[in-house]
Amino acid sequence: MAATPTLRLNDGRAIPQLGYGCWQILDEQAPDLVGQALKAGYRLIDTAAAYGNEAGVGRGLRNSDVPRDEIFLTTKVWNDRQGPEAGKAFEESLRKLGLDYVDLYLIHWPCPQRRLFVETWKAMIRLRDEGRIRSLGVSNFSEEHLAVLVGETGVTPTVNQIELHPYFQRRDGRAADAARGIVTESWSPLGRGQELKDPVIHAIATAHGKSPAQVVLRWHTQLGCVAIPKTSNPQRIVENISLFDFTLTAEEMERIGGLDQAGGRIGPDPATFC
Repeated sequence: MAATPTLRLNDGRAIPQLGYGCWQILDEQAPDLVGQALKAGYRLIDTAAAYGNEAGVGRGLRNSDVPRDEIFLTTKVWNDRQGPEAGKAFEESLRKLGLDYVDLYLIHWPCPQRRLFVETWKAMIRLRDEGRIRSLGVSNFSEEHLAVLVGETGVTPTVNQIELHPYFQRRDGRAADAARGIVTESWSPLGRGQELKDPVIHAIATAHGKSPAQVVLRWHTQLGCVAIPKTSNPQRIVENISLFDFTLTAEEMERIGGLDQAGGRIGPDPATFC
């Protein structure tokens, strides 16, 4: 299996381009599934306080033979813990994980109506300076939210994790991230499976002798994004990371680029969700 490439973050650290997403993984399932993912070669593990599985994810990491310093762990602060509660929320996550630090901590949603994401960010900066967080990032932030965050603190996120898949390609969002040196990370990179039935994806998969999921995930990495597919199927855990032994042609990338849809969003709108 080809090694998973990494991307350089704007703080000098490196993040693997493919990770194991833990959304909708039950806490009692997490130790085994995270262990399987690490055994298959994943080194980026993505969870969140809102997923309710940080304890199980932490057990999976601690029970693994993979050294802690080779694992890039991400978790996130939930909306109702922004502001004055942010530091306490982080400590709770760290305690559940059973770890001394996290590699990447994200603000899960901007919740602009609450006007607390800047205060939350300042708390995260302090935790980073204390060595409890290695890298700081955000999730579901628009260019408008990023401008406020950076303008008021002078600290640019390393990562912006956003909904991104072939039917919702976020060209403007990716460009805004790139202009600030922010790595775009794709959540729901397979569009919850809907795009895998698309005839364009199927044709390209057949041409390469790969699965539709492998083609879509390779598309993400060739865009320069990080992708964090979620699956509880052991076979797909292995399949999803086995995609660095082939390359999509420029013409194939263009064909997938043509699948973008104006109404392709499947998750909440960050401008209103909280």
